[in-house]
Amino acid sequence: MDCFADAIIVAMGSNLSGDYASSTVLLEAALSRFSGAGLVVARRSSWWRSAAWPDPSRPDYLNGVVLVETTLSPDGLMRELLAIERQFGRRRDQPNDPRTLDLDLIAYGRMHLESPGLTLPHPRAHERRFVMGPLAEIAPDWVHPTLGGTALAWAARATVGADATPVTA
Repeated sequence: MDCFADAIIVAMGSNLSGDYASSTVLLEAALSRFSGAGLVVARRSSWWRSAAWPDPSRPDYLNGVVLVETTLSPDGLMRELLAIERQFGRRRDQPNDPRTLDLDLIAYGRMHLESPGLTLPHPRAHERRFVMGPLAEIAPDWVHPTLGGTALAWAARATVGADATPVTA
């Protein structure tokens, strides 16, 4: 039984610190903005480091995952996440460019959705260790809404960001 069937999952990432001392400080600051956007953080992973993809010569990424509670619709939640990204200087010039902040809505419970600005569950999250690893840390038994398989199983076979590992303090 999937005890995380209703989970709303947001992935966070950064490889440019912008006006902050580090990506860690930036991500923590972004997380602190969630409550003002109507998001309650129920669980959060540690930060995970991985080489930039697809160009590992760019700065390393720091990623994490949070489970949130909200009364916002998926589209409303996505609008709030994009607004938080903009507050931290995110520009969407080119795909896979370095970024100050990336917030992705990975899943909204068991919902299936395909709209111009949002697909749920996230179509590539299961391929990314920097998403599935942190998710497996806080919700190992979460089951992918369309593909099946647990976060723990997907983390073990993810191929993108396969070098992702938790950052130790």
